[in-house]
Amino acid sequence: MTLNAATVGTTRRQPELAGQTVVVIGGSAGIGLETARRARADGADVVLTARNSERLQRAAAELDARSSAVFDATDPAALERFFSDLPEPVDHVMVTAGRPHYARLADIDLMQARRAFDENLWLPIDVARHAVGKVRPGGTLLFMSGTGARRPRVGLTLTSIATAALPALTANLALELAPIRVNLIAPGFVDTPLSASLLGDQLDNRRDQLRATLPIGRVVGPADVAALAVHLMTNTALTGATYDIDGGQQLVPEG
Repeated sequence: MTLNAATVGTTRRQPELAGQTVVVIGGSAGIGLETARRARADGADVVLTARNSERLQRAAAELDARSSAVFDATDPAALERFFSDLPEPVDHVMVTAGRPHYARLADIDLMQARRAFDENLWLPIDVARHAVGKVRPGGTLLFMSGTGARRPRVGLTLTSIATAALPALTANLALELAPIRVNLIAPGFVDTPLSASLLGDQLDNRRDQLRATLPIGRVVGPADVAALAVHLMTNTALTGATYDIDGGQQLVPEG
């Protein structure tokens, strides 16, 4: 069949997030920023938050964000103020704030450990509490976990707790907050500025190792995770589940 201009015009995909608002907590870099970019390209207005004022300002300007807010998301009072100041119900909230905490048991710093639990466990709970009345029915809460700590290793005590707990939390919140949908994204290694800061001069070696061993033959990037995140926002049949995105990392022996 020959496609003429009229046919192409009628089959062009419409932006699935047109007229919707996406809030990204931790949206100034990495997966959060890339998700905001993809949501914006799909027609959404975006609201960005982060702790780093300079990075957030650049991201908000790039995306012509509806608004932005600088604060520490693990500060309960600041998080409450942010949600109370949102002018009207929003459609989707994604939380990417936080980072994994690696330490042997003997080296665990209790203050850092408490912050790790605040970022990885209490923050999703706090966001879920504030989402009621602010996220429209049928909208989405998206949280982040990981797959790496599913294999026991020395130094993963704290991270493995969050990895095990978040799928259960997500499933329970999906029931309690319905019809708001709640889902969890669990990446493996993703090539982000955070990964670079964690690995330092070992980053290139890790990239080479993954290219050689992953079934997909390449390293997972922020755009891969962003595509999944937007799909979870737009597919209204999905709630209460954990979605792995690691390029098959769990399928191969550890190097």
